[in-house]
Amino acid sequence: MHSKHSRLDRFIAKSCQIPLKSVKPLLARGVITVNGVPVNDGQWRVSEFDRIECQGTMLQHRSPLYLILHKPVGVVCATRDKQHTTVLDLIDHPAKDELHIVGRLDLNTSGLVLLTNDGRWSRRLTAPESKVPKRYQVRVKEPLDDRYVQAFAEGMYFETENIVTAPVALTITSATTAELVLTEGKYHQIKRMFGRFRNPVLALHRSAVGPYELDDSLAPGEFRLLEVPRDGRHSR
Repeated sequence: MHSKHSRLDRFIAKSCQIPLKSVKPLLARGVITVNGVPVNDGQWRVSEFDRIECQGTMLQHRSPLYLILHKPVGVVCATRDKQHTTVLDLIDHPAKDELHIVGRLDLNTSGLVLLTNDGRWSRRLTAPESKVPKRYQVRVKEPLDDRYVQAFAEGMYFETENIVTAPVALTITSATTAELVLTEGKYHQIKRMFGRFRNPVLALHRSAVGPYELDDSLAPGEFRLLEVPRDGRHSR
């Protein structure tokens, strides 16, 4: 059972399928433990990763899981898809069915994808107010110049959503390649911004989200576990 932050007595009642009033004697007898410690306060708040036992029976024992994956082009960011390989198809882990994707990539975009079973952590990384920077490398058809740098930094107005994009830092790395750092991710934003210059995007790759970076140790299609402190603060 996955509780976010619920009262212990309600969690026990639901897990054991007993009336709420029947939980009180169990609490008083000290037979309910949270992370190995007896708790007699029914209003104690429990999270989805607390280990909860009642009279020696394990009711919840989940560990937080964090993964970094190098997504190849042609793999879809979904849990199921009838046509394409999904990111979950690439993961060999006994708890992979618990995972959700933190910030999806388009089918034809490669690079860093984070997966987790920790909803609080993923919300912190994806919430617009968090302004977590995301770094991309792009290859376009036509040569780049300073007009692009200025236009991306100023933001662009998209009529369909009636929004102006947040400033994007664009650094030209060769005639037709650039590195971009943006703090939001509107629908097909990068392709649409280059579309203003009628300059098709030929390849797009995400190399970093906040402090998490792809390095040469992960080949396309490979993943590894991430170490994240229990307080959920971002770390490599």
